[in-house]
Amino acid sequence: MMKNNLKNKTKMRVTKYLLFPTLLVITMLMINSCETDETQTVTTLTNLVMADEFDTEGAPDSSLWTYDIGRGPNGDGWGNQELQFYTDNSENVRIENGFLLITAKEETIDGALYTSARLKTQGIFEQQYGRFEARIRMPYGKGLWPAFWLLGNDCDVNEWPLCGEIDIMEYLGDRPTTIFGSVHGPGYSAGQSEGKPYSLTNGRFDTGFHVFGIEWGPNYINYYVDGDLYNQITPDDVEGEWVFDHPFYIIINMAVGGLLPGSPDEDTEFPQTMVVDYVRVYQ
Repeated sequence: MMKNNLKNKTKMRVTKYLLFPTLLVITMLMINSCETDETQTVTTLTNLVMADEFDTEGAPDSSLWTYDIGRGPNGDGWGNQELQFYTDNSENVRIENGFLLITAKEETIDGALYTSARLKTQGIFEQQYGRFEARIRMPYGKGLWPAFWLLGNDCDVNEWPLCGEIDIMEYLGDRPTTIFGSVHGPGYSAGQSEGKPYSLTNGRFDTGFHVFGIEWGPNYINYYVDGDLYNQITPDDVEGEWVFDHPFYIIINMAVGGLLPGSPDEDTEFPQTMVVDYVRVYQ
């Protein structure tokens, strides 16, 4: 399987750097058919300020990434009743053949029934505004909950949701054609978050790579899949204070179980892997 992935990636290496300069043209075409607010903002952000292409074998680059370890600060499954124990073990997180692999395994550690990994740039790379994107292939199976998201860098002082959360992409493993993007803040968090799903009309998110991104500026966050602008969130859309005006850091993780996806069932096979081709941030 990895040989095929590597072959596909080699082709992408030639072309993917050519996609971004044409983003403005593509996005303007998409806006005409996008069911979003007419105040849509389209920008061209070409200043690459952070990128990880995952081209070095082994552990993720420690100058960019660190880890959350365990079952959450309160041992409660990170506030979501998740079932995994996050580790920094190579079986759960490693770089191989130019991809970051985050793997969920069925094994018991410290009372948890599964292991997985959660990477973050907290204290290393944090940015206010810009374009954040990643190219990812999803796993498949009920109870799997991969995500690519941002958390306010003041979360140690202003507890969630006061610090703000920007979910660039969340995915439920038994719904392979749909992802969703949302924001959480004071007055609009958890089940009351503001967001929107995006569904593929052809294909599935677990059978191919797709680019998930946002463009974030003062008073707006635009959501994209493969250059398709599918939602915009502004202060007028939320039922509370807009808290997206300070630096945020990046998190990439795969949870197992929890309030949103429910538990794995007898048809969920393990191990399951979230495959990340790259992460890039522009200003």
